[in-house]
Amino acid sequence: MPFWRRKLRRSFGVASPIGVLTVTQAVNRLVRAVGLMSGTSMDAVDVALIETDGEGIVRRLAAGERPYRDDERAAIRAALPVAAGLADRAARPDALARAERIVTEVHAEAVETFLADHAIDPATIDVVGFHGQTVFHAPERALTIQIGDGPALAARLGIDVVYDLRAADMLAGGQGAPLVPAYHRALAEAAGLDLPVVLLNLGGVGNITFVGADGTLIAFDTGPANALVDDLLLERLGRPMDEGGRIAAAGHVDSAALAALLDHPYFAAPLPKSLDRNAFSRAPVAALSTEDAAATLVAFTAETVAAGLRLVPQAPNRIVVCGGGARNPTLLAAVAAATGVATTTADALGWSSAAMEAEAFGYLAVRSLKGLPLTFPGTTGVAAPTLGGVLVRTPRRAAA
Repeated sequence: MPFWRRKLRRSFGVASPIGVLTVTQAVNRLVRAVGLMSGTSMDAVDVALIETDGEGIVRRLAAGERPYRDDERAAIRAALPVAAGLADRAARPDALARAERIVTEVHAEAVETFLADHAIDPATIDVVGFHGQTVFHAPERALTIQIGDGPALAARLGIDVVYDLRAADMLAGGQGAPLVPAYHRALAEAAGLDLPVVLLNLGGVGNITFVGADGTLIAFDTGPANALVDDLLLERLGRPMDEGGRIAAAGHVDSAALAALLDHPYFAAPLPKSLDRNAFSRAPVAALSTEDAAATLVAFTAETVAAGLRLVPQAPNRIVVCGGGARNPTLLAAVAAATGVATTTADALGWSSAAMEAEAFGYLAVRSLKGLPLTFPGTTGVAAPTLGGVLVRTPRRAAA
């Protein structure tokens, strides 16, 4: 059995199946959706199954992951500098085309294995929310590039797919990111959290969702999260990440290097704002030991989160951390110290730090099916709540 198939056996337990819905029926009933997410850390494809009305009802059913192999990750990384030189988001020069085939195939394998391992009939899945892999994001150029072939994925799975979820927001003048705040709000309100609260996603890039006492949403990218440390360790040690934050914990923060990292125009920019994973340089820590460099980059992430909280209208009662950074106690401790706010993980609330973004893209796919907005003025700076996503109907579903 491949190593990634074993990984997909993690779950929260699967509820009984519901019948296949047409899009019209989906407007009036709970929809069974698989969400997929491959983040800027490029560690794995996360898979999650939910049932939802696309609004306040969310039933989290099962989740898993299919890690990328080293060769797959290398091919995606090779596409990043190619994508950065493009002006047309639809262009697919050779390196990008190869990476897109890999991304699509890995996502298809992830779904197929997930459904098989949980004995789920594909016919009971109404829609797949497919984020794809972001390889370049430059809102100042109104350009965002996610690779992943939605029609090919739908054809292989035999399930309707909603993909290309960022483009409509950017065409309407938004930042195209973050996309998950609507899901964050649904979780926070359903859990009865004492608002205001901040949900902090620490993936390759850090972003926050502020949920106000009246449900107000404000969201933006705070700065780097895991990307800089991941790249440092890959270059120096051949490791894809700092497992458990152990390397950073063994180092010391270099105050001069930290000040240089924080001297970046992004932090003085007003909202709305969002980032590419490669927006920051590791040059200020280049002369440091690996341990000190990692410790300084962790402090950098924590300080940027603290700076982000100064942009929201009220201090949150707590920070709930999700994404890969939630498994890094060194980073969690640094965020709590820098912000002075009680910090917990999504897992501690009975949610899933690892699966939250995948769940969110299943949720957003359902909102797209129902004609509900995905983005809002407070989350991406778009002028008005904006729809998004492209629906690919499979022949079987289109005839239903």
